[in-house]
Amino acid sequence: MHNTLPLLQTTDFPLLSRGRLTTLQVNLGYRCNQSCLHCHVNAGPNRSEMMDDATLELIPRVLAARKLTALDITGGAPELHPRFRWLVEQARKSGAKVIDRCNLTILSEPGQEDLAEFLAAQRVEIIASLPCYLEQNVDGQRGKGVFERSIAGLRQLNALGYGQAGSGLELHLVYNPQGPSLPPAQAALQAAYKRELQSRHDIVFNRLYTLANMPILRFGSTLVSRGQFAEYMQLLKSSHNPANLEQVMCRELVSVDWRGRLYDCDFNQMLDIPAAGPATLAGLLEQDISGQPIRVADHCYGCTAGQGSSCGGALDG
Repeated sequence: MHNTLPLLQTTDFPLLSRGRLTTLQVNLGYRCNQSCLHCHVNAGPNRSEMMDDATLELIPRVLAARKLTALDITGGAPELHPRFRWLVEQARKSGAKVIDRCNLTILSEPGQEDLAEFLAAQRVEIIASLPCYLEQNVDGQRGKGVFERSIAGLRQLNALGYGQAGSGLELHLVYNPQGPSLPPAQAALQAAYKRELQSRHDIVFNRLYTLANMPILRFGSTLVSRGQFAEYMQLLKSSHNPANLEQVMCRELVSVDWRGRLYDCDFNQMLDIPAAGPATLAGLLEQDISGQPIRVADHCYGCTAGQGSSCGGALDG
């Protein structure tokens, strides 16, 4: 795999500093039941990295110490961690909102048959990846049979109230482009997703988040192999919108890897660019990192290009 970090480190991206920390985004490990081309984590079934118990048990303490309002759990497939459910329960007891970044097919994995019911009982917000509403496109990006299993997962969630008006159970979908292009306008694509999923499969959801593909790890290596890396970086830079700098996710979020190390965002985590300030999760028990500088490189243009891109989708609407 090509290492894209040397191609990203020399940068003219604007300097940033953190605002008030509100969200702890935790990567429980890189093991996943899928291997997607666009995956910036390079996750897959053969990855063995997994957060240990001592680090995991720091998370509820940090939520309380820093008075954080949200725990954003990711992976890999975070639900494959043996103590995923314990962590969700502890975070909910503390009053924090819990977000599960779910790939939908995990809901039909052996041993996970009651996962959807657990998430609903804990009133976990689900952000689920579905790169298209057409089977051919999804299976082409994520593997044969993924679309069918994803639709089955969405039906299961809908039956529990997710995405239904007035239920309070939020279900959001995530779109990534198929290749080296920016996502289309989020509002228009959301309308198309809602129309097509409703008419074709009787599925409802709350919002669609559009995310740009980051030129790192698996996707970045593919760009290098195809001779498209420089062209894609030029697209990101030429589409930079300074107004998006005020809303990028790193201003109020800190990312934690499976070892408990701190990063300004999930993308910096994958590039092993540590955050300034305390090096580990334990350091957050004593130190408030609000106002600290954020470490940037050229991949940051992926968050500010066009309508902008963040863990909560487009930034300009």
